[in-house]
Amino acid sequence: MAAGTQVDAAAQNERAADARARGERARLMIAFATFILIGVNDGVIGVLLPSIIAHYGVSTATVGLLFPAASIGYLCAAFNSGALLERLGRRAFLACGALIWIAGMLVFALLPPFAALLPALVAIGFGVAILDAGLNAYIAGLPRGVSLLNYLHAFYGVGALLGPLLATAMLSSVLGWNATYYALALGVAAALVGIALRFERRRIATHPAYGAESETAAGRGLLRATLRSPLVWLCAIFLLVYVGVEVSLGAWSYTLLTGGRHIPTLSAGWMVSGYWFGLTLGRFILARLVERIGPRRAIQWLTVGVVVGIALVWAPAGGGAGVALTAFGLWLVGFSLGPIFPSVIAVINTVTSARLRQSAIGFAASLGSMGGAFFPWVAANLAQRVGLWSLLPYTAALTILMLALWLWLRGRLHAAPRVV
Repeated sequence: MAAGTQVDAAAQNERAADARARGERARLMIAFATFILIGVNDGVIGVLLPSIIAHYGVSTATVGLLFPAASIGYLCAAFNSGALLERLGRRAFLACGALIWIAGMLVFALLPPFAALLPALVAIGFGVAILDAGLNAYIAGLPRGVSLLNYLHAFYGVGALLGPLLATAMLSSVLGWNATYYALALGVAAALVGIALRFERRRIATHPAYGAESETAAGRGLLRATLRSPLVWLCAIFLLVYVGVEVSLGAWSYTLLTGGRHIPTLSAGWMVSGYWFGLTLGRFILARLVERIGPRRAIQWLTVGVVVGIALVWAPAGGGAGVALTAFGLWLVGFSLGPIFPSVIAVINTVTSARLRQSAIGFAASLGSMGGAFFPWVAANLAQRVGLWSLLPYTAALTILMLALWLWLRGRLHAAPRVV
């Protein structure tokens, strides 16, 4: 009898382990799919900007107001995501972000007056930042978190690669540019169903390899402790500038190529997709190299690669050779940018205690997302006042600022103790 009981118990334990493994795989697939949608969200805007300008009859500087509107949402998420995640639990936290994102996109898709697009972008920015922060924190706490973070952000690149193609397809159809947001809202609704079905109500405990999470810590107390860390602030500011470079190029390079370089729209669309393809490929291919040489040194050389790529785009030769050089330069920029964001998240994961990890990663990821709204808005104003050509020296200056920030941060990381 006792032997039979032990066999039954072993079988039950095995079934429970299999169920946990299936649940984790399902959550990973939902996270990857959600990051594809976040990538699509960022990838479509560059192709849609000329249509939005034409539909509403506004200037480049005016349409640039869409970016700081989104930054308000990112900023709200940056200072509240850690506390919300602690209080709501992961499932409600992620579901809240998805619902707010869907609501913002539906307003956008209904073609309201231009002024109504601004609060819609606030909602989109908040919802995207919530999902970004929550899923980064979840993946970072899993076994093999460093490699999984690279894969997570690689799927963002897949979405950003598909975004221009989706937008171009909608522009070529009779549906109009706003149909892009109906399609995207449908995808996020599917992700919301997956979150509701597969993520647990309570927060998922961090894997023992990373230490035990405090279940009773107050969310606001964690936020205050996080904000007292200079290392977290430096990482967050670095990501702020990084995302600004990434999204500025993704959002405005199509307009630069078609309006400034007079490259045909189809070719320009493929070139922008090549930029996002490079971003994705860099995360897949360079993940092992970054792990081997260490993210701290890798980020330094990857940033140099971004500067080289921008230089190639900036000064192309004439004719077909110039177009090819521009396409290669955009690809190289994306390839070099790709592994930087997940590598910084991995660094934050190693310098913060288990108690503060979710709050620190949530804050840094959300503040980084804000750069994707603020810096493209600055680019829009420069394009309006100086010309579209200003995009390249502007992004080059931001990249040099990134390099300087990282060299400073790298020195602090060697001497600083773990943030507790």
